[in-house]
Amino acid sequence: MVKGGNVGLAALSEDTGSLVVSLSWSSASGDGDADVSILLLGADGKVRGDADFFFYNNPAAADGSVQLLGKTPTANGSEDRVGIDLTAVPADVERLVVAASQYGSARFGQLDDLRVTVADRTGEPLLGFSITDAGAESAFIFGELYRRGGEWKFRAVGQGYETGLAGLATDFGITVDEEDDPVPPDETEPQAAAPPAPVPQAGTVVVETPVAPAPVVLPAPAAGPPAAVPAQRPAPEPAPVRRSRGPRTAKKKVTLPKVAKKSLAENDSWRQARLFPAPTLKSDREREMRAASVLLAVMAQVPEFGRRLTAAFGAPAGRMQTFTEVTLPNGESPRRPDGVIRVERAGKLWTALVETKTNGNPLKSEQVQDYMDIAARRGYEAVITLSNDVALEGSPLVEVKTDGRRKHKVSLWHLSWAEVAHQAQLLIRHEGVGDAAHAWLLQELLHYLQHENSGCHGFQNMGPAWVPVRNGIDTDTLCQGDERAVAVVESWERLIRQVCLRLGGELGQKVLPVQRARRGTDQASRRAVLADRLCEEGRLTAELRIDTTPGILAITADLRTGKLRTSIEIPAPEQGYPLSWVKRLVRQLAEAPADLHVESLVEGARGPRGTLERLRPEPGDLLPKDGAAITGFRLSLFKSMGSTRGNAESGFIRSVDEAVDRFYASVVAPLTQSGGPERRPARRAAAAEAAAVD
Repeated sequence: MVKGGNVGLAALSEDTGSLVVSLSWSSASGDGDADVSILLLGADGKVRGDADFFFYNNPAAADGSVQLLGKTPTANGSEDRVGIDLTAVPADVERLVVAASQYGSARFGQLDDLRVTVADRTGEPLLGFSITDAGAESAFIFGELYRRGGEWKFRAVGQGYETGLAGLATDFGITVDEEDDPVPPDETEPQAAAPPAPVPQAGTVVVETPVAPAPVVLPAPAAGPPAAVPAQRPAPEPAPVRRSRGPRTAKKKVTLPKVAKKSLAENDSWRQARLFPAPTLKSDREREMRAASVLLAVMAQVPEFGRRLTAAFGAPAGRMQTFTEVTLPNGESPRRPDGVIRVERAGKLWTALVETKTNGNPLKSEQVQDYMDIAARRGYEAVITLSNDVALEGSPLVEVKTDGRRKHKVSLWHLSWAEVAHQAQLLIRHEGVGDAAHAWLLQELLHYLQHENSGCHGFQNMGPAWVPVRNGIDTDTLCQGDERAVAVVESWERLIRQVCLRLGGELGQKVLPVQRARRGTDQASRRAVLADRLCEEGRLTAELRIDTTPGILAITADLRTGKLRTSIEIPAPEQGYPLSWVKRLVRQLAEAPADLHVESLVEGARGPRGTLERLRPEPGDLLPKDGAAITGFRLSLFKSMGSTRGNAESGFIRSVDEAVDRFYASVVAPLTQSGGPERRPARRAAAAEAAAVD
């Protein structure tokens, strides 16, 4: 589409009731980020209330019409997706504005490949619009969905605001209060500036709507499987958008404490009773059956969790029922998928077949192909696979063929057990669910998934190419172009994606891998380049962008030396004296390991460096002797990496997890909590903190 153009969705697809709108951008340097937001407008072009403004602190509509699905990494940047159910949009809403905003001094002109894509529920793209004239705008309207003559249309807008999200929100009727409390200066020990609102210039959505838990009443038994009956409760409406750092006294959702209450057991041999026991499982088939049944049951009983997992697959918001071990006809050989998910909305059914694998067992292409064919014949919408593997763009886990002659399209989706655990962790530890019973159910599910006998541990094996590649690097016999090196690069990428999921679930923050590549590079070419670099240098590298941190966390696995390096580069302060900078940095790292390497970054040369143990009594040793300007500091920890390909006690995967955890807890977290080395607003750490509801 071109700027200003519009098109009717009915002309593009027969099924446009459920859409996925994707906003994407890239940056050659790996920097730059933005947050998507959706505004629902009435006939007057204004929101009906502040509850019609959806962004990362208000990610979903109670009626299921809008749900922010989060970011996923792409070859050059990231993609932010939104699920929109047009059949659930209230009748008095005439337009849905799709926008994005940046924080601080960032501008959209600094990003490349700005694009919005609209896809149907199967993931098939219907339209796309690229923006090429972005400049100083810090908030941008990519496009809008609107009603015309009973039909939904899309308009490519491509206009922005230099005044940020505050200007955009005000134009559409959002209440904005930009007053802020002054922050008293402290010249002796600079602290992080006052937390900005999570929405740049527009403030924080503060939810202060106390809602009493609604009773759950199960219906009388009926013929057939009972329906999952979620608790009905009033939809909370967020208060006006405003900046506020005062105490929060109302609760919107229920979360569980991180520290469990003291056990009443007499000794450690007493084991707590569990809803989903795992120790008795003996075979892979038992593990698969139990895992599928446990997951599907919790999805049906905890609406927030079930909706969170299925919205990304194009499912509508509605009444969900789940089934296991269903027999479906398939010629002379009936098939029994591990599960079936059905969602009912407005008399229409959405159905997905589920195939699970545990304990590292691979998915079988012929099995998944059978389910795709059955789903197409029976008019089902999707096939969902679950396994320990993490799916990668451009590298499918199973190969299936689609019969283009069939009018009915079936979408194939993959979900890793790590993603399931990630979503459960986010809900019960950070975002909250409807009531305490739902939180407890999710906790039991999470305990089951993390049990060593469940087989649902996520990506755990670097693959058969790992040992030959390590040996080839050690003996200097691995040549560029070796397909085994590409396989190792893909396994490394899967491992990093899982590290992001695990760390993001624990922190309650977005953690994404940074992928640096030239514009237009496809995934296969990018991985081939990385594989050749692995053959030449013997190193695997990755970078993680973690919300609230002052820099990008880098991971390097040197296969020649057997060392893992975790590091972060932080910029030098804009004001003050270099000696004050290094003294403050050393104070911030008071609890960091003594073997932490600290290096001053100097333009065009390597700066002074040393271990924290040596620098604590003499921080001035970090100053360049020639008086060269310091541009920043690099902090690094080194660890021996495991030798085996799997997640055993001495495994490589375990050593990467431990290295990242140790570095974040002992180095990154202290810097984040103290606002980093600069006295400037923390980008989104403070935003998340200010938006938290006690």
